Amino acid sequence: MSKKCELTGKIPMKGHNVSHANNKTKRKFLPNLKKVKFTSELLNRSLKLTVSNAGVRSVDKKGSFDEFLKLVKNKNLSPRLKKLKKGILIKSPFKKKPLAKSV
Repeated sequence: MSKKCELTGKIPMKGHNVSHANNKTKRKFLPNLKKVKFTSELLNRSLKLTVSNAGVRSVDKKGSFDEFLKLVKNKNLSPRLKKLKKGILIKSPFKKKPLAKSV
C-alpha cells in the first residue's frame, strides 16, 4: 500500500526526533490516511480510495466528489482518478458564466 493520498498527493515527510540534549535521530512524518468510499453521481459508480483527512474535508467543502474532481489540478491526482476526471468532464453539463457588462 502506497503511503500517498490519491486526492491531494500528500506523501511522507522526513525530519528529526530532537531530544532534550539536542540529539537528532531520523524519523518520518506520515500523512493521516484512511480508506474512504466515494460515490460519483454522474458516472453512477462508487470508489474506495486511500485519502488523507485533509482530502476528505476538501471533498466535503466542494459539496460532492464530482465537483471536487472538476476543480482540482491533475498533478495532484492518482492515475486512475485522472481517467475518472476525464469521464466526469465529458458527462457533466458545461455551465457558462455570464459576461460582465461594462458601462
